[in-house]
Amino acid sequence: MAWSTMLCICRLRYNVVSASRIKTFVVEYSTSRTLVEVGKLETPKIQGKYDAGQLFLHRVFGYRGVILFPWSARVYDRDILANKKATKTPDSEVNTSNQIGREVKGRNHMYYQVLIDSRDCPHIRAQTEAVTFLGQQENSKSLYAIPGLDYAAHEDVLPYRTTEHQPLCHELFEKFLMPDPDKDPPFEARETLRAWQEKNHPWLELSDVHKETTENIRVTVTPFYMGCRESQSSTVFWWRYCIRLENLGELSVQLRERHWRIFSLSGTLETVRGRGVIGQEPVLSPQQPAFQYSSHISLQAPSGHMW
Repeated sequence: MAWSTMLCICRLRYNVVSASRIKTFVVEYSTSRTLVEVGKLETPKIQGKYDAGQLFLHRVFGYRGVILFPWSARVYDRDILANKKATKTPDSEVNTSNQIGREVKGRNHMYYQVLIDSRDCPHIRAQTEAVTFLGQQENSKSLYAIPGLDYAAHEDVLPYRTTEHQPLCHELFEKFLMPDPDKDPPFEARETLRAWQEKNHPWLELSDVHKETTENIRVTVTPFYMGCRESQSSTVFWWRYCIRLENLGELSVQLRERHWRIFSLSGTLETVRGRGVIGQEPVLSPQQPAFQYSSHISLQAPSGHMW
């Protein structure tokens, strides 16, 4: 992927966190502005996990959401290996020539399946129809999306409470969760949520996450196996992948080009190159440092490599 320096752009809508209160700040194209309090922050959990029904503000993208259920994923973070090499001491000298191409060990980490508040969807720099699945018919090649469904890492969850009558706007909110004022958080998972999770577990499951930072650009990649489709002549294996780009530096950058090499264990190598991603050339500035998108690939073998 190619990057170039650009001027930063302005946000039209964002959430403000101040003095333990969350306020939604809307800037219209006219001069009118609205600032409305939507809740009060709670202390984030350092250990343990959040329960179904926990309302939260996303640390990176700022949207309001609610947790449905957890996933335990293996995170392969190459920055950890790089930091170990950078902080080595004479007493623990490491031969860095042996680190090149070294396999990174995965670590268990908590993620969550979440719903995004539909009121925030038009204003966040992440695809809100990123979770897709194959049609039920065996010969179908159609892809279907569930709007407003996302995955959030444990550290991206900023929990809060609200007294709003309708705490979250999403068509699945009331189908999956019901109020329970005696609980903390004050919502209970319905049986429909448990049945939906069990039925769709194969293509929803988050198992591996890969991370690496290069020149202050942190890339997080999450692959999902979607299933296969068979015909008389071949079998096609479908994968979905989600990519988050975060600018950790002080200079604004823009993604101008993508360049992928896709290798299938069937022995084929494909090269894909073009402008931007999903029709966009996003700018990552100190004010808006992150962008997230999803796409798909099909392989002639159950697995492969993409770089």
